[in-house]
Amino acid sequence: MPATECFACGSRDLTPFYEQAGVPVNSCLMMPSRVEAVSYPKGDIRLVYCNGCGFIQNVLFDPSRLEYSPRYEETQGFSPLFNQWAGEVAQRYIDQYGLRGKQILEIGCGKGEFLSLLCRLGDNTGVGIDPAYVSERQADDVAQAVRFITDFYGEQHLDIPADLIACRHTLEHISPVSDFVELVRRSIGDNRDPVVFFEVPDVMRVLRELAFWDIYYEHCSYFSLGSLARLFRARDFDVVDLRMEYDEQYILLDAIAGQTEYGRHWEVEDDMPELSLLTEYFRDNHDAKLAEWSRSLKQVTNGGGRAVLWGSSSKAVSYLTTLETRDQIEYVVDINPYRHGKFLAGSGHEIVPPDFLKDYKPDLVIAMNPIYKPEIQEDLDRMGVRAELTAV
Repeated sequence: MPATECFACGSRDLTPFYEQAGVPVNSCLMMPSRVEAVSYPKGDIRLVYCNGCGFIQNVLFDPSRLEYSPRYEETQGFSPLFNQWAGEVAQRYIDQYGLRGKQILEIGCGKGEFLSLLCRLGDNTGVGIDPAYVSERQADDVAQAVRFITDFYGEQHLDIPADLIACRHTLEHISPVSDFVELVRRSIGDNRDPVVFFEVPDVMRVLRELAFWDIYYEHCSYFSLGSLARLFRARDFDVVDLRMEYDEQYILLDAIAGQTEYGRHWEVEDDMPELSLLTEYFRDNHDAKLAEWSRSLKQVTNGGGRAVLWGSSSKAVSYLTTLETRDQIEYVVDINPYRHGKFLAGSGHEIVPPDFLKDYKPDLVIAMNPIYKPEIQEDLDRMGVRAELTAV
C-alpha cells in the first residue's frame, strides 16, 4: 500500500507530481551477466510533495526489495576531482571543529574513503558502519585507527562514542527519515559537543533541470536546504551550518544537540514557495525533456553514429531505463575498475573502461554529471578519441 503520510513531519497533505513504473530496485549493484541485469527485479516510483514541510518521498518504496552488499559499488573515489573536494571537506571539518585525536563515526561509510581521510588528516580514530563495506579495500595506513562494521545503523550502535557523526549520501536511501534522525539524536543525549554532519543531493536542482536521471528507486527521500533543516530542527537539533557544495549539487548540514534559544534560522530555509512551484514545473515539463534527449540520440544513431554514456552509476541506470535506449546506446564507460565487465541493472548495458573507446570510436560521449566534463575531455584527448562531449 502507498504511504499516506510524510515520513519527515507526519502531514497527510501530500501532492503527487511524478510517476515511473518498472525501474530497477537497485542501480549500483554490479550484475555479472546481461541476462541477470535485464531480469533484475523492478519497482515503481510515485513522488509526492509534502505541503507541510517540503519533503519529497516515493510513497511506493519498499525497503525489503533492496540489496546493500559487497557487490554494491557506489564509490566516486576514482575521480581526481571528487577526491580533491572530499579531501578539502575533510580538512575543513578537522580545522573547524578541532577534530584532532578525536573519535569519528560514519554512518553509511561505503568503502570507507571519507572516514579514512578524516582519520589520516587529523590523527583520529574511527568507526564506519555500512552493509556494503569491503574489507579488502581498506587503506593500509589507517588500518589500526579505523574499525568497520558490516551492518545497517540501528539501536545496537547507539553507544559508539563520537566527536563527529558523519552521514553522507545515505539519508536519501532511507524512508522513515524522521525516525532515523531521531535515532542519531538519541545517541548524543544532552551532550552539545558532538557535531553531526549530513550530506544529501539537492532536489531543487533536480526539479529545476528536469533531471529525470536523478530519480531512481533507491533514492526514496529527496531534500531541499529548507526541508533538511526543518527535519533536523524537528528532531531537537540546532542547525549550525547549512550550505551547498560540489557545483551546488549537494547539501551539507552541520548540527548539534538542540537548545532552542541558540538555534539559528537560515534564510535559505525559506524555500517552500519555490519548491512547490518547481514540483509543478517538473510535473508539466519532464516529458518534454525525455523527448528532447530521444531526438538528440536518434540524430546521432540514425546517421550511423555511435553514442556512449560516461558514468555507470544510478544516473546512468535511470537515464537508460527511463528513455528505453537499448538501440541508441550500446556501452557505458566508467573509470572505476571494479565496474568493468559488469552490466547495468534493468537495461543490461555492459560497462567498459575508457580505453575501450580507442577502438570503438564513438561520435558522442554523454557525461552523466557535468562536473566531470573536464576530466573526461582529458581522458578522451589522451586516448585520441575525437568525439563530441556533452552532459546531461
